[in-house]
Amino acid sequence: MKKAKYTWQLREKSELSEEFSEILTNEKINPLLGQLLWHRDIQTKDALERFLRPTVENLYDPFLMHDMEKSVNRIQQAVAQGEKILVYGDYDADGITSTTVMKEAIELIGGEVEYFLPNRFIHGYGPNVSVFKEQIENGIQLIVTVDNGVAGHEAINYAAEQGIDVIVTDHHELPPELPNAFAIIHPKHPKGQYPFGELAGVGVAFKVATALLGELPVEFLDLVAIGTIADLVSLTDENRVLVKMGLEMLRNGERIGLDTLIHLAEVKKETLSEENIGFTIAPRLNALGRLGEAAPGVELMTTFDEEEAEQIATYINSQNEERKEIVAKITKEAFELIDPTESIHIVAKQGWHEGVLGIVAGRIMQETGKPTIVLTIDENNESAKGSGRSVSALNLFDALSEIREEFTHFGGHHMAAGMTLPFSNIDTVKKHLISYIEKNQIDLSQGQELLIDETLTVEETTISFIQQLKILAPFGTDNPVPNFLFKDVSIEQIRQIGADKSHLKFQLSQAGAKLDAIAFQMGNQADEFGLGTTNVAGQLSINEWNGNKKPQLMVSDFSIDGVQLFDFRGKNARQKEIPVSNTLYIYFSSDSKKLIDDVTSEQLLFNDLDDVIERIEKRAIQQLVFVDCPDDIDLLKQITQLGKIQRVYMLGRSQEDAYLNGTGTREQYAQLYKFVRQQEQVDVRYKLNVVAQHLKIQEKLLIFMIQVFFDLGFVTIENGVLRKVDNPENHPLTESKVYQTRLKRIKTEEFLLYSNRETLQQWLWNEEEV
Repeated sequence: MKKAKYTWQLREKSELSEEFSEILTNEKINPLLGQLLWHRDIQTKDALERFLRPTVENLYDPFLMHDMEKSVNRIQQAVAQGEKILVYGDYDADGITSTTVMKEAIELIGGEVEYFLPNRFIHGYGPNVSVFKEQIENGIQLIVTVDNGVAGHEAINYAAEQGIDVIVTDHHELPPELPNAFAIIHPKHPKGQYPFGELAGVGVAFKVATALLGELPVEFLDLVAIGTIADLVSLTDENRVLVKMGLEMLRNGERIGLDTLIHLAEVKKETLSEENIGFTIAPRLNALGRLGEAAPGVELMTTFDEEEAEQIATYINSQNEERKEIVAKITKEAFELIDPTESIHIVAKQGWHEGVLGIVAGRIMQETGKPTIVLTIDENNESAKGSGRSVSALNLFDALSEIREEFTHFGGHHMAAGMTLPFSNIDTVKKHLISYIEKNQIDLSQGQELLIDETLTVEETTISFIQQLKILAPFGTDNPVPNFLFKDVSIEQIRQIGADKSHLKFQLSQAGAKLDAIAFQMGNQADEFGLGTTNVAGQLSINEWNGNKKPQLMVSDFSIDGVQLFDFRGKNARQKEIPVSNTLYIYFSSDSKKLIDDVTSEQLLFNDLDDVIERIEKRAIQQLVFVDCPDDIDLLKQITQLGKIQRVYMLGRSQEDAYLNGTGTREQYAQLYKFVRQQEQVDVRYKLNVVAQHLKIQEKLLIFMIQVFFDLGFVTIENGVLRKVDNPENHPLTESKVYQTRLKRIKTEEFLLYSNRETLQQWLWNEEEV
């Protein structure tokens, strides 16, 4: 049995209303797709129209936001009076695009604008007193924040003391007390009437631009789409409208710097999608702030010089490549520090780049399914700084808020947190989280949830159905790419792909229908697939190659019902680790214990089935490891069918190599017999290798042949000394019980060690005989 990595949450089928079913028919929408729309609360004709064909009429009036009119008047006043205006942004993709939108909007009405993006390592996040002081001393007379500011009390108070107005535009969670700003524009402001509170920072900046210009600035929609997608805000309602129109602008717009970056990223502009933004463009912009200064991002978005655009885009690409290398290195080192038995992971090391620790924590959390905190330690071993990522079962912010006093700086939300703390406090934080999980009975064994939208058959995955799925796009938070479940399928043509064999490619087969599948980063799980019932969850796409189109499943997760057999025999040995817990190693010969090292799991030298049954029940054994081969092959079948065994690992070590060495030829027995008759005695304890070389018989085979002679009464052995027996009774070799057992073992080894895994698995759990 292979448990799924995630906890699958299958949506229950809904009964669509007759009216909605008729609407789907008129729109020629597949009923399966109708279920997906219904689950996304698209259940009326008007809702479907807004969802499928959003227009500018679906956007809300920016003046519904608190302080919008006040802010517009103040900016217009500043422009009229020739005041120097500063746009104060943030160092991520949302901050870069927000800054660009606000800067260009104010410039369009004739304003004198400068901008500043803080350096996360020098200035930190949000308004910074020293930066405000320097900017005011340089003549700034109005400050407009974008994508930050609602928590900037100290810096905003300083500006107010200097007689400088600060207009805050932000979308982050509102603190209990708001700063003393001239105006605060926020979609969730308690005194506002804005109907949609999930705008990104760039969405709020766009609303200010719309109000300031008195019309919809469609030329900014490309930036709005990038920032909104990058910041992972809800892609519903107004955000869906903005992104859908923004993607169209990206495909047809003429922003020189952005076009250059898209080209260098090897993305086709005419088919650019939210996926390209989320996985290709946004990470490049984010890489700037992660490694240093983010200002080149704004320069790229605003330049009209093709040569400058090429230089900046090339630099951004190089920063992203460096970022990926740093992430890969730290991730590898962090995994080496992890104890897989712990309920949470907190890893810390000197020299790790703090700008990427959130990414590393996220990767470890995704791989292990456990909350993870990754910290970099300063050179004096005094302070640690980093990020945490959690699973849905644990609210990391709430858990750490109970011990705020342990941190120098701390902030976050349910799934993520950033922190600085004394190095000596790391162990305290770890103990608290473990205690918090136990005290609140939080079950981390289930893994993260994976929402399954529909159960499909392989036959239903047609090109036309997959193409229709695109009407649900753009996908993102609260409008995810649908996950489909394929139950009881067979897996065929499985193979590892990629330069490092880290991915899998295979086919799902069901009732004669086939579906290609690819599973990224699952290459090490190739041996999980075999005989048995497989359930696969994933996302559908169309694979186009040389003009041919085929449905393809991008695998998210899989499970396998029934007992599995893992082939660790011979050259297949130890392709991956054997589980330690709930595992029982079984030996059939005491000599076989020396064949493997460092076993910390339960071990048992086989005596009878009752011993095995008792151990399995007492220790809740789920995995069996057969180290060697029994004389009686049927013992394996009887043992594997005991209890609640889920996985069987076949090491198949052989101390004797009975199948390879055989029983010996008549000539070899004659040669040995002649040798024994010529000797008074033979020291077989210390001189066996000399005898083997003399007789030119393999040493293990020679041991067996001597045992046969002993069994038949041809020789005696005492204290390691072999002596001939004068006038022994004549017996054929086949009368020897040792010889008969050898024949059985040869047959056992031949089947257990040299048949393929499929044959062996079929035999173990079925009635076939060897």
